[in-house]
Amino acid sequence: MRRAAKIRWRDVHGILLLDKPAGLSSNQALQKVRQLFRAAKGGHTGSLDPLATGLLPICFGEATKIAGLLIGSSKAYETECLLGVCTDSADANGNVVETRPVPELDADTIERALSAFRGDILQVPPMYSALKRDGERLYQLARRGESIEIEPRAVAVHRFDLCERQGNRLRLYVECGSGTYVRSLVRDLGEALGCGAHVTALRRLWVDPFRSPEMVMLEQLEALSAEGIEALDSLLLPIEAGLAAYPEVILDEAQGRRLAQGQAVQLGRDAGTCLARSVDGRLLAVAETWPDGLLRTLRGFNLG
Repeated sequence: MRRAAKIRWRDVHGILLLDKPAGLSSNQALQKVRQLFRAAKGGHTGSLDPLATGLLPICFGEATKIAGLLIGSSKAYETECLLGVCTDSADANGNVVETRPVPELDADTIERALSAFRGDILQVPPMYSALKRDGERLYQLARRGESIEIEPRAVAVHRFDLCERQGNRLRLYVECGSGTYVRSLVRDLGEALGCGAHVTALRRLWVDPFRSPEMVMLEQLEALSAEGIEALDSLLLPIEAGLAAYPEVILDEAQGRRLAQGQAVQLGRDAGTCLARSVDGRLLAVAETWPDGLLRTLRGFNLG
């Protein structure tokens, strides 16, 4: 039997805006893309459920250093849900645990229920989630049939709107902060309406700062890989594309050398949290001005 060719990994830096397909976990999607790019180092910026599709920013090389900043960004979703049916995972991948009749619901009733979940709220994450308890993922405990009490968490829901209703199916739009579970929103909305509900489809539309993302599908990447690695690399965004909200400061040669060596730099002004560049435009670091007036590195980049 012929052995698969060994992948020759390489250093590659940048961000890919993947349109994750349904049926894959975020890590499975990452590994498929990483192999196509032959990227030695890669990570994604916040998990999507296997059922979900849509924007999954993937960071390669030095861009993995800003993945944590992107995970904490605001996000937007479109979701569809079915009223009257509850599942153990709060989505269509779970087992049905209860069915209930759906009461008469007019637009005003639905709007009142939705409004209760806007703003800063407390939310109980679903048991089938990647959150950890004593070192184990909650979904691992759930698969073993273990039931534990999950503490509610503070989350921010900027928008939670009804887009369309067809019978017992609702299409909803959600804008939210980091850590918000759309499945939990739908589950709790169903309870507020008196009938229960679960997610049947979920799509992530954007993640700050990528508000109008040009996403790439996995099939497109597989087709481009036949044209050579340069064709794939042309799809990568630079690291600073994920840091568009930060101001920039240009350091002189001596300052840039000091900062690159991990030393603080006297800037002479308060630049807050910023992108530090060398005089030739090279990205050096995400840096922060401290109360003592010195600029110090938060995330340093080694881009040659």
